[in-house]
This record gives sequence, structure tokens and C-alpha cells, in this order.
Amino acid sequence: MGDASQLFETMALDDFEELLADKPRNERWELIGGRVVRMMVGARWEHGRIVQNIASHLHQGFRAKGSSCQTFAETFYMKSRSLDAAMLPDVLVVCGGIESGATSVDNPTVVIEVLSPGTEARDRFEKWRIYQQLPALQHYVLVARDRPHMEVYDRLEGTWNGFRLIEGLDSTLELPAIQASLPLSEAYWGVFES
Repeated sequence: MGDASQLFETMALDDFEELLADKPRNERWELIGGRVVRMMVGARWEHGRIVQNIASHLHQGFRAKGSSCQTFAETFYMKSRSLDAAMLPDVLVVCGGIESGATSVDNPTVVIEVLSPGTEARDRFEKWRIYQQLPALQHYVLVARDRPHMEVYDRLEGTWNGFRLIEGLDSTLELPAIQASLPLSEAYWGVFES
């Protein structure tokens, strides 16, 4: 029997960054632990709406508080050379300064992924294995697209031993590391009626 890893294209981050220059505009490429993942751009409207709602709500809250945290949606890379990773989370929160002209960060405080049938296993297992190794990351949130439901992994006192389920439009996601609250009715605004 052959090695399953031979079925996938693998490379280091430096090589992947060179490859990105040739990426077609209608594709979205990620490097997950050295494995190249190529996807077509585009998602169901519900996915896009949920991502927009979450990013917008968090951004407005940070702005109102004068927070140093910034929100990015779907187009800003989280890169880690030591983990051979270059991933595009659905929502990424970075607190503190970002170098002028940067196209990526390696220190997100919060990462949020909206699940779809095509990406759920990757988000739950492959990406999670990478994300939990990022020293700055404090919350990893998996958001269901088909119902008001969120799964939250929390780093408590340096260890990933916190897990919460947040369900229903009347519930609120608390993200203490960034001093933010996200009502699920806001996250799912325009997708589900309250």
C-alpha cells in the first residue's frame, strides 16, 4: 500500500508563497501543515452573510471601545513558517499593532470558521491542529451555517481545556480575551428569524 500523504501536494511555506503569485483569481489556496489545499472562490450566501455579520459586529465593538483589536474577514492570511501554514480564516481577530503593508499575521487572538459540508472536517481537525499551536490564540470558534449554533474552544491558563456550546438566537457568545460579546441574533441576522 502507498503512503496516503503522496496523494497530496506538500511544500514549505516559502515555496507556497512563491506559488501564490500564479494563483488564479477564482481560486482560494491555503497551506495546512505543509499540505496545499486549493478551493474555488465562492460560498453560499448564508456563509457570506454570517461572516459579514460577525466581522462587522466585532469591528464596531472594537471601534466603540477604542480597542487595539482589528477584525479581518476571509482575505487576510494567518501564516506560520514553523507550522508550514498559510490559512485564510473566515474571521480573524488580531490585537495590537500590525506592520504597515503586512499581508498576514502569525498572532491571532481569535479565529472563527463558518462550517460548510466541504470544509467542516478540515476546520475541525486539520486547521484546529495548527491553530491550537499558535501561542497568541485564545478562542477558536466553529459556527454552524444551517442553525444558530457555535462551538468554542478556549485557552484557559495556557491550556486548551475549555469547550462551550452556544445555541439559539437568544444566546450570546462571550469572548473574554478580546472583551467582546456577540449575540447570535447579530451573527445570524438576515439568515434566521428571531
